[in-house]
Amino acid sequence: MTQNLESYAEIVGNDVVRHLRQLADHLTGIKVVHVNSTRYGGGVAEILARLVPLKRELGIDASWEVIEGDKDFYDVTKKFHNGLQGNRVVIPETQLGKYEEINAENADRLRDKLKEADVVVIHDPQPAPLLRLVGDHKGKWIWRCHIDISRPHRPVWKYLRNYVSVYNASIWSLSWFAQNLPHPQYIIPPSIDPLSEKNRQLKKSEIEKAFELSGVDRERPVVVQVSRFDRFKDPIGVIQAYRLAKTFMPLQLILAGGEAADDPEGDLVLKEVRNTAEDDPDVHILNLPPDSHVEINSLQRIADIILQKSIREGFGLTVTEGMWKGKPVIGGDTGGITLQVIDHHTGFLVHTPEGAAMRMRYLLTHDTILKRMGKKARTFVLENFLLTRHLREYLTLMVALVKGMDERIEL
Repeated sequence: MTQNLESYAEIVGNDVVRHLRQLADHLTGIKVVHVNSTRYGGGVAEILARLVPLKRELGIDASWEVIEGDKDFYDVTKKFHNGLQGNRVVIPETQLGKYEEINAENADRLRDKLKEADVVVIHDPQPAPLLRLVGDHKGKWIWRCHIDISRPHRPVWKYLRNYVSVYNASIWSLSWFAQNLPHPQYIIPPSIDPLSEKNRQLKKSEIEKAFELSGVDRERPVVVQVSRFDRFKDPIGVIQAYRLAKTFMPLQLILAGGEAADDPEGDLVLKEVRNTAEDDPDVHILNLPPDSHVEINSLQRIADIILQKSIREGFGLTVTEGMWKGKPVIGGDTGGITLQVIDHHTGFLVHTPEGAAMRMRYLLTHDTILKRMGKKARTFVLENFLLTRHLREYLTLMVALVKGMDERIEL
């Protein structure tokens, strides 16, 4: 459940909420359907869980559908994900056939709802074929890409482009992710909800539980990375960085993650992480349930530094979350992390475990700078990456598409 819109005014100001209502007045009663591949796990599901109810509160008939698939389907869509983020992958025709077959089944199941919608937003590669499969339809269709597709493996993109090129528009998190497509393309970075369980202010007793959950002690510094157990998040590199930094100072590491229903590689990567940790008592690996929002909130709040040492990253909402808690972030110099971590101001951008270790050591020996960066980080999120900004940009885009205005929007 989201909070009432007026609750956000206490954080972002009354003018922001009035602006949202003004935009939504032009969309009252329209049907909007979002479709993705999982109800839990990962940033897309978290955003939709907060965004869709707010649209309803504004008078929009918004809903959220999730496609259904089996392990074979998610195996091939994981290959799509890896290939679009630059890995060389081979996808046999039989797997492509499975991808198309599952999408055809979902098109049959969702056809009536999608055909009657005024706006349909399809998220990421998993349900991309739905537009071609649904057939005649009433509204405008948008493909929303959340991943770093700046340097895709070309055969994978060529195949997927056949499906997404027929959309009325596409949305990207960063301008350099966008690809050559024959329709308008929009830049809308993701966001966090400051009132959600993962980001709200916690009571002291709730924060205290993080020490019990993780097993860290209060006397030594703690660095935390929260993310799915995915090779693109480089959890092995995080452990290497921690070990390098620990040779200079006492240090503890928390790697907290969980599973996404559409990611079949999570268990394998988790095993690799545990093997790399080698029973180090100061490496605390937490495989959390998908609803562990307060727990993640508390872990980020006891951290001295937040890490997100990804080697590819569509955006990195865990970066945003950490910055919102007033923590400097050491992040990989890639994708959406570079939009958030302003080097030497809200944190540091790094390329290697050695670089991450050096920055950890620097911040943990310069407390004044650490606190100043954390304060800047929170302000930067307040001004750029909260849910109200995200909602405003979605509403603006829908007004443009539904009202058929090409160059300007008149309110």
